[in-house]
Amino acid sequence: MVQIKSKELREMNKEDRNKKLEELKLELIKSKVSASKSGSAKTKEIKKFIARILTINTPKKEVLNKK
Repeated sequence: MVQIKSKELREMNKEDRNKKLEELKLELIKSKVSASKSGSAKTKEIKKFIARILTINTPKKEVLNKK
């Protein structure tokens, strides 16, 4: 898995980010299966990356209205 910085994610359009999100979710499932056999820290990295994408996808107006 290649790490993409937040700046690069913001430059991507929303469709590309959603596509990347789906890819990461599949990779997370595969990682969980292999981690149960051998133990891996890869799942933690994937979860962080998914959270980063979801945070960028959330418009700032929604965040301000929730407070």
